[in-house]
Amino acid sequence: MDLTFIQIMQYVYELAIFLLLSVIFGFIYNKLKNNPNRILKADEYFPEDELHSLSQGYFLIMMALCFVNILYSFIVYGYTNIFFLAIFDICLSIYLAIILDKRSWKGIILLFLLVPYGSIAFFLNNDIMGLMELFHIPVFIYFIKAYYDKFRKYTESNGLGIAVLLLFLLIFISFFITQFDEAVNPLDALVMVSNAFTSNGYAVLGSSIAGKINAIILVWGGYILSGVGTATLTTAILMRHFNRKFEELEELIKENNKK
Repeated sequence: MDLTFIQIMQYVYELAIFLLLSVIFGFIYNKLKNNPNRILKADEYFPEDELHSLSQGYFLIMMALCFVNILYSFIVYGYTNIFFLAIFDICLSIYLAIILDKRSWKGIILLFLLVPYGSIAFFLNNDIMGLMELFHIPVFIYFIKAYYDKFRKYTESNGLGIAVLLLFLLIFISFFITQFDEAVNPLDALVMVSNAFTSNGYAVLGSSIAGKINAIILVWGGYILSGVGTATLTTAILMRHFNRKFEELEELIKENNKK
């Protein structure tokens, strides 16, 4: 059988796997997103100001994830742990495919460019990265630009500051410095930076992948929720203060009307 035909069939097979995974996880994503349960609604947990900050952070994180995917694919692909890189590439590609607007030709083209042929081939024991990766990697440059535009538009339309951008850059740069200077893998670097940033030390908590991910969730979950608690308490104090002032003003107006 012709080698080119075999390679084409491998591409088709990997495309089918990616589309199937996108459909499955897309179904789960939409079910959770459209679920009326209050437990799944962010505004049930966070005040409006905190939601704005989280939205800004989301756009920045998506930019960073796309950039990291490009960087690792080009620079450290030869000596980093390919298993984690492949998992990361596939998960990020699937997520972008799920939220992508596929009602236009542009969306359909982006969908096919998102297919991580090389990463899927790694798990199928196929070595066919080659040409298709030249189309897969640059699509993340497009998403970096798209999320930056969303961040800028959201910030300007809501009259927000860009302090979150400086905070994000600090963490992002520290992540790379830690990884290369301490000679640790990306996951360990993220755990170390998270712990250092939240004043929990500068060590890797957890000896397994699940343990390290759990440590990250606990660290950042606690950091975000502590900010929510502070913001909620501040709002409550201010509301109580202004309500009292409003009542005093009403009393003053009534007294003036009697006169």
